[in-house]
Amino acid sequence: MNNKKIAELFNEIADMLELSKEKRIFEIRAYRKAALTLESMQEDVSDILEKKGIDGLMDIQGIGKGLAEKIKEFVSTGKIKKYVELKKKYPIDFSNLTRIQGMGAKRAFVLYTELGVKNIEDLKIMVKNHKVRELKGFGERSEREIENGLALLESSKGRLLLGTALPEAESILKRLKASGLVEKAELAGSTRRMKETVGDLDILVTSNKPQAVMAYVKTIPEAESVIAQGPTKTTLWLKIGMSCDIRVVPLESFGAAMQYFIGSKDHNVKVRQIAIKKGYKLNEYGLFDTNGKIIANENEAEIYKKLEMQYPEPEMRENRGEIELAQEGKLPKLVSLENIIGDLHVHSKHSDGLNTIEEMVIEAHKLGRKYIGFTDHSKTEYIAHGMDEKRFAEYSNEIDLLNEKFSGKIQILKSAETDILKDGTLDFSNESLEKMDYVLASVHTNINMPKDEMTKRIITAIESGYVNILGHPTDRIINQRPPINLDLDKVFQAAKDNNVIMEIDSYPDRLDLNDENILKAKEYSLKFSISTDSHRTQHLFLMRYGIGTAKRGWLKKDDIINTYPIEKLLNTFKK
Repeated sequence: MNNKKIAELFNEIADMLELSKEKRIFEIRAYRKAALTLESMQEDVSDILEKKGIDGLMDIQGIGKGLAEKIKEFVSTGKIKKYVELKKKYPIDFSNLTRIQGMGAKRAFVLYTELGVKNIEDLKIMVKNHKVRELKGFGERSEREIENGLALLESSKGRLLLGTALPEAESILKRLKASGLVEKAELAGSTRRMKETVGDLDILVTSNKPQAVMAYVKTIPEAESVIAQGPTKTTLWLKIGMSCDIRVVPLESFGAAMQYFIGSKDHNVKVRQIAIKKGYKLNEYGLFDTNGKIIANENEAEIYKKLEMQYPEPEMRENRGEIELAQEGKLPKLVSLENIIGDLHVHSKHSDGLNTIEEMVIEAHKLGRKYIGFTDHSKTEYIAHGMDEKRFAEYSNEIDLLNEKFSGKIQILKSAETDILKDGTLDFSNESLEKMDYVLASVHTNINMPKDEMTKRIITAIESGYVNILGHPTDRIINQRPPINLDLDKVFQAAKDNNVIMEIDSYPDRLDLNDENILKAKEYSLKFSISTDSHRTQHLFLMRYGIGTAKRGWLKKDDIINTYPIEKLLNTFKK
């Protein structure tokens, strides 16, 4: 997809414009908002341009004529003239440098002007030689934070967010299915297991024209180059920065191939050991008996059935106990996207969202939601235009009026993403908190506190008697910022004692709680809320990433409060 690359370019243009002496605030905001919109879009802008022209691009929220023309320019030429011109003045790799915690465009520019740092490699050298700490406004602590950020960036090298990889895979699958060359086309690998980051894509197809398929995949617009090609397998390097293996497999082996290539490796090794104990042989071609006769191959579920196992959904296949449960016939029925009837973490123009409350409500209603909870930021988040008490009262009145307008269609719930301050108190008065249908509380500031202090801070908030949901509990940003230092066992015990729900934030760079922490939280019999953390209407579609994470944490429908009807939900929030 072109969306990610164009979003990166728009963000870099905004970075460079911020450094200009003549700051054009509205232009900068327009680029930032457009980038955020493009990042979350599931349809490739090149497809929109092909079907509807530049008018189709202008129909996208936040894309005016000027930005639409720049998108068209990139799709047509692979570059944007304005970006190229600005880059001559600012030859800095903002895209990667600003991924480091605490490193904004202004700091990157200081490092460039003072030390000649243009990219990550330059920065590594300066940090190693302790040159950064000598700069005004940095110091030893900042240098250590940058060093930690570089280490995190290095550890995630070559792995893209699921939210980037999955839409790309789906775009390729769509093209393959529309080509007329394949009978089946399915996604495998870690993307099919909904892992939070993905190293490469695996796509399996069946076709009686394998050579034609191999010739076709070289021409798809997602491909930048061909790494390797054979008669039944092509490895592409994609424009988003990852490889993709496309294999043509025989129809009679498709089920076995899916079981093999979905993985994980640890899961497959154990399943093959079970097959051996039963006198069988299992590989990507099929399940064979002692005489070499295929007894299961076309259907993945059939293979597990022949091994006297329940079918484990792909998200569970990490060898974390799912195999034993499958043998006992005790696998849980996992939550699905269809089970979700509400969203409890949504922002609007009242803080840092792009859309009005009403626009978000209309889109949520189209998606079949029965309720939607607005959680605009509190005043400490001044960068996000957080609300003070007066603005919260105005916001509250608007929600009351809209509830009258949408009565019988969708219920609008009143909340706020209330900051948990350094001492554990909440960023709203008790009077305002009591007017909310529920309270979502999150940490956004002072994130480098020692473990015991951070744990005490969050438990103090939990024990206040006001918090219903703990938002993105570990506050990590995948590939950019590590989790806060927290004793999760103590936090989970406090949450259990005070009837506080754990959030699973569906935004692709958060997915917080992650799957391992969900499994740990389940030991405390906690409930969860899968929310989108939407800041515009397109983000409401991100729910599927939270669902994938919940399934990786083995959650059932009843574990998730936003599968509850509204009466049961509101009763859950009662203290």
